[in-house]
Amino acid sequence: MAASNFTTTLTVDQSPKEAFNAINNVRGWWSEEIEGNTDKLDDEFDYHFEDVHLCKMKLIEVIPDKKVVWLVLENYFKFTNDKSEWIGNKISFEIDEKDKKTQIRFTQQGLTPEYECFKICQNAWTQYIQHSLADLISKGKGQPNASGKPTTEDEERLRSS
Repeated sequence: MAASNFTTTLTVDQSPKEAFNAINNVRGWWSEEIEGNTDKLDDEFDYHFEDVHLCKMKLIEVIPDKKVVWLVLENYFKFTNDKSEWIGNKISFEIDEKDKKTQIRFTQQGLTPEYECFKICQNAWTQYIQHSLADLISKGKGQPNASGKPTTEDEERLRSS
C-alpha cells in the first residue's frame, strides 16, 4: 500500500556505487553524531538530535550498489504523545540506473499522515535526501546535523520551543 509509506526519489549523475557509498556514509548526510557502524548487514547505529529525537537503526538488507534497508529498533520523539511512532518501520534506499543516471528511491514504510510526526518527518526526510544526500553524492559534501546544529527549519523550530 503506497499510501502507508513516505517516499521521495532522487536522481543523480553519479554511479550506483557512488550513491550506495554515500547512503552508507550516514554521518556525511544525516548527522555527524551517529554512533555505531552504518555500512554492513546487521550493523546497528544510534542517531540523536539533542533530546528531541533519538533512534536506533539496524541494517537488515544490504545489496551493494542496489539496496540498503534499515529497521527502526527504538525511537523517541520529545514532541509526540505516541512514543511508538517509527518503531518497526523499515527505511529503504533502492538504487537503479535509468537513462544513464542513478535513481535513489527513499521509502519509510509505515510513515503515515496519521503519525503525529508526519509533517515534520516528511519535511526533514525531504531535506536530508533531496539536499544533503544529493550534495554528498554529487559534490562530495552533505549537510548533516553538526554538533547539535539543526539543518532543517522544523528542527530549528523544535529546538527553540
